[in-house]
Amino acid sequence: MFPRPLIEKFTFHIGRSGEWVAIIAKFALNQGMSHYVMVAYRMAIATVVTGLDVSLYRPVLDQCLHYIGMTYTNSSFPSSMYNILPAVAFLMASMFGLERVNIRELHSQAKILGTIVVVGGAMSMTLIQGSELNLP
Repeated sequence: MFPRPLIEKFTFHIGRSGEWVAIIAKFALNQGMSHYVMVAYRMAIATVVTGLDVSLYRPVLDQCLHYIGMTYTNSSFPSSMYNILPAVAFLMASMFGLERVNIRELHSQAKILGTIVVVGGAMSMTLIQGSELNLP
């Protein structure tokens, strides 16, 4: 059997990985649900699914600000911001000297190329206007 931290990490990433989370949240916010209620439901579901220690992973203020921002944007913006987090972490680590970057080394070139691809993908996801989903 798999250890519990591995299962919790897997379910956390499944729950946060898809754009479907942002689409459902945006739909609920458009229908008039308060972002405070959304955070309370989310914390309650996370507590039931993964245990009481999940509330320490995602602070409530972060979630409230996320849902307040989502009321003013479309659902593709927060989805693209989740995807850009590894690139931002790499850039900050290289700026603060925690990540060594040498342009002549292959693994550094791969990191730089991956960062460019992630930022380009997030920008195209946000800036390209697709068709609107009319959810019930």
